[in-house]
Amino acid sequence: QVQLAESGGGSVQAGGSLRLSCAASGFTFGSEIMYWVRQAPGKGLEWVSHISPRGSGTDYAESVKGRFTIFRDNAKNTVNLILNSLKPEDTAVYYCATGPKRPITAIRVLSDFTYWGQGTQVTVSS
Repeated sequence: QVQLAESGGGSVQAGGSLRLSCAASGFTFGSEIMYWVRQAPGKGLEWVSHISPRGSGTDYAESVKGRFTIFRDNAKNTVNLILNSLKPEDTAVYYCATGPKRPITAIRVLSDFTYWGQGTQVTVSS
């Protein structure tokens, strides 16, 4: 049974930092691209970042580039997202996911992924 469990969210002031973690089980973690996506209140799902199976390749949405860092530990089956210089517009529920069913630019809802976690709330106050 595949499980993805996010942790590390919280409430911070603008300019602060958080570290999100996603623990994976039930599949060959080291063979899969892992994604972080987010959903802000009243908005659609937004791709944030993804990382290649061995961690050598990463990509970021323009809105977070230079502020967020994704990395993974295949020995521990975890994928992490460091959030620096947080802004109020980063407020959202953050999900880790894998197995996209369509190109990442066409992702609109969580079910566009094969697997996703329950999410962790990040709230940034001004």
